[in-house]
Amino acid sequence: MARKTDTPSSYHGEPIKFDPNFRGPVQNRSCTDVVCCIIFVIVILGYIALGTVAWIHGDPRKIIYPTDSQGQFCGQQNTSNANKAILFYFNMLKCASPAVLINLQCPTTQLCVSKCPDRFATLLEVSSNNNWDYYKQFCKPGFVIGSKSVAEVIRDEDCPPMIVPSRPLLQRCFPEFKSKDGVLTVADQTTFKDGDNNNRSVIVLKDAAIRIASLLNAKEVGIKIFEDYANSWIWILIGLGITMVLSLTFILLLRYIACAILWVMICGLISGAGYGIWLCFKEYSVLKTKPDANVTISDIGFQKDLSVYLEHSQTWLIFMILLIVIEVIIVIMLIFLRSSLAVAFALLKEGSRAIFYIMCTLFYPIITFFLLAICIAYSAVTAVFLASSGKAIYKVAPADDQCMYANLTCSPKTFNQTNITKACPGAQCMFAFYGGESVYHQYILVFHLCNLFVFLWLVNFVLALGKCTLAGAFASYYWAKRKPKDIPSCPVYSSFIRAIRYHTGSLAFGSLILAMVQMVRIVLENLNHKLKGSQNALSRFLLHCLSCCFCCLENFIKFLNTNAYIMIAIYGQNFCRSSREAFDLLMRNIVRVVVLDNVISFLLFLGKLVISGGVGVLAFLFFSKRIPLFQEVVPPLNFSCVPLLTVIFGSFMITSGFFNVYAMCVDTLFLCFLSDLEVNDGSPIKPYHMSPNLMKIFMTKRKK
Repeated sequence: MARKTDTPSSYHGEPIKFDPNFRGPVQNRSCTDVVCCIIFVIVILGYIALGTVAWIHGDPRKIIYPTDSQGQFCGQQNTSNANKAILFYFNMLKCASPAVLINLQCPTTQLCVSKCPDRFATLLEVSSNNNWDYYKQFCKPGFVIGSKSVAEVIRDEDCPPMIVPSRPLLQRCFPEFKSKDGVLTVADQTTFKDGDNNNRSVIVLKDAAIRIASLLNAKEVGIKIFEDYANSWIWILIGLGITMVLSLTFILLLRYIACAILWVMICGLISGAGYGIWLCFKEYSVLKTKPDANVTISDIGFQKDLSVYLEHSQTWLIFMILLIVIEVIIVIMLIFLRSSLAVAFALLKEGSRAIFYIMCTLFYPIITFFLLAICIAYSAVTAVFLASSGKAIYKVAPADDQCMYANLTCSPKTFNQTNITKACPGAQCMFAFYGGESVYHQYILVFHLCNLFVFLWLVNFVLALGKCTLAGAFASYYWAKRKPKDIPSCPVYSSFIRAIRYHTGSLAFGSLILAMVQMVRIVLENLNHKLKGSQNALSRFLLHCLSCCFCCLENFIKFLNTNAYIMIAIYGQNFCRSSREAFDLLMRNIVRVVVLDNVISFLLFLGKLVISGGVGVLAFLFFSKRIPLFQEVVPPLNFSCVPLLTVIFGSFMITSGFFNVYAMCVDTLFLCFLSDLEVNDGSPIKPYHMSPNLMKIFMTKRKK
């Protein structure tokens, strides 16, 4: 009955020693990683201070409301612009691109208006006809008609040189661009008159028009998507409720018929994929014989009606190839992992049994979600206040490119008293952006990075706390001699209190390491994005290699941290010692770890796929009106894919929430199982704590 491991113990530390007084998670423990705990508390206090300072200096109105050339908010209540919520640009021809407009960097006067222009007009026409009734609302407040010549009005930008039919977008007036028979138009016209009454083609705004048109199209699509959600939200919730019931039922049934359910699920998935391949091949063969068989998906473009794609052979060919790849991967994995399925089934059954006795573990993700919501909300609000910090900065906007004072900081109150107006006729002191020259404003970027880093640290800490809490609860189940009689009352609450009271520093230590790696990955991804158009292939190659290395490092640290948190929950040691002992224990049983981890992960993934996929198929049949019993209650939709994709994505997230608890349960039981094999030998003095079924399978494999 001697212990048998996959590699010599001297390679990866000494085996865990037998302790006759060990009865599960250690109760008499002390605080661990106190220094890191103190640092973590100080960082949280500093984070609160950062949020407070940002709240004092920031003003979200700077982001919510557009700002005119005088630094006043459009649409702000209790101001002269209360009924003027839209920003109007005097001369859009001076704006290089829509991005310049949105960032308020356009070198032209910007005025708050109540509505956008709905007609073509020029200042010369209005002045010659003396018809100012409509046009004067787009002039600066206080402008006296007839006090200046037209040239002076245009030079001083008291009134716009022209107006064109526009529509509000992002609370700003943009020309109403449309495409008519492939020709770009504004209000069904291809030309307009500029400030000099010259006919100009709308092509002069071609780049801006293309981007603005895409934004307008995105806005219209967004409105229709919102309507679909408003009409189908009840049925979406019903679909997600079905997912929750199926996930819970699936986990509980694994206790009794784990082997049967998983084999039925595997066979059903293989059969379903095979049927899908045959169906796709059949549709492909039929559509291939039609006259327009050579039309590709790229030729069709984006279509609101998804059924259009199903009428082309290339769509079914893509579906068939994807299903063949999935089928081959599943079959190959089953062939190579078949010998370890018995132990995996036993662990899954034992995990279902543990969850049945500690049912409250399934609801712990609600606490995790609540804590994550607090972290995300606080970080987002802090980022908004940091982004809106600063005072209004005004820059000199000259009438031409010859002004030596261009882009210099100025003050609107004293601008007319300076020599700039004489040296640069027509120059104006206009609002540019929000900022400042204080120490706080100089380090805004640093504060943003600190906000991001602490956010990552807090999120990883919340996830670590959840893992340690669940691990302590499930470990108390495994090491109980008489189940469920010896399972302590309120194991989740007890484990949570132990983790907070004794191991905040250890959890903060592990989450800090992971946050540092994630921060480096974010910086690398940002650099990679900025160098995407670079011609230096070597730099892009190195960045890709670094990103890949840090991605692998992040996954390894996540794996190591998870097992370290399990050891912390059981033995109450510090993070470094727990990480080392967990790593050594896993390396001493590397074959079992690699095989069983892959098998269990694969089976749990199949469970997620079957449940979310089944609910997705049911939602597809419902929203496409293919279920005769429910055809009359299907709501009218602009895009049937909107509620369908929402149900599929939501179902996968819900199943992931349930199955993540289940996966943590199996990981904890597996680590306890390995410890049990090292510490005990099955004798009366050192009896195994594993279940009889798991012991039977283990003994059978040992004899082989």
